[in-house]
Amino acid sequence: MSGSPTTVPPTSVPNVPQPPKFATPAEERLHRKRMLAAAFRLFSRFGFDEGVAGHITARDPERLDHFWVNPFGMHFGQIRASDLILVNHAGQVVEGKHALNGAAFAIHSQIHAARPDVVAAAHAHSMYGKSWAALGRLLDPITQDACAFYEDHGLFSDFTGVVYETSEGERIAEALGAHKAAILQNHGLITVGETVEEAAWWFITMDRSCQAQLLAEAAGVPVKIDHSHALVTRQQIGNHLAGWFQFQPLLARILRDEPDLRD
Repeated sequence: MSGSPTTVPPTSVPNVPQPPKFATPAEERLHRKRMLAAAFRLFSRFGFDEGVAGHITARDPERLDHFWVNPFGMHFGQIRASDLILVNHAGQVVEGKHALNGAAFAIHSQIHAARPDVVAAAHAHSMYGKSWAALGRLLDPITQDACAFYEDHGLFSDFTGVVYETSEGERIAEALGAHKAAILQNHGLITVGETVEEAAWWFITMDRSCQAQLLAEAAGVPVKIDHSHALVTRQQIGNHLAGWFQFQPLLARILRDEPDLRD
């Protein structure tokens, strides 16, 4: 590739779907809950479930300091929209009959508080994410897909055990900054988005980017994409619409295969 890099915005491509609009907060709430359930089912298929670890949250469209989250101890592969619980800023379950994961509240409450633009946040102990996190390094731009995170992810390097204190959640939020993702050293990955679909996609593709770099470094010395082209590629595949859109094929498949998740 030679010459000056150019960017083709996804919005300029004809007939590309856009995120849905909603007539009422109730409609938007139901959609977010169904997208959460779909994301959990997909995380299960990708093998991102490990015991009771992991959580994805979605901000409520009316009560902006409340978020929906998975019940503590329920398998990702069984979660339905109706199983989700609503948690307030104090960590109290205000809707739903299940228990709350304290770590989910400690981390996600602080991210949602620090980032009003974030609708959803995803964290799990995925195999390749936690393996890469053990190295205490940011991802390099060695593949097209990894460029989505080029200069757009942080590193939290202060592991002290299971996160139960909101003060540590606050430090994680600081490490995340304005980025779409962060690597939690010795722990795993966390990603965020303006939609549930976007946050879930960033997690899926980031875990795979961790896998790709682990494999590449095991085989030799990866060739990095140069700065200017990595930035252009991030603009092309790392924007909000691209994140939402790349989740859509996975969503269509899981909705067809497991329609009960909508319940």
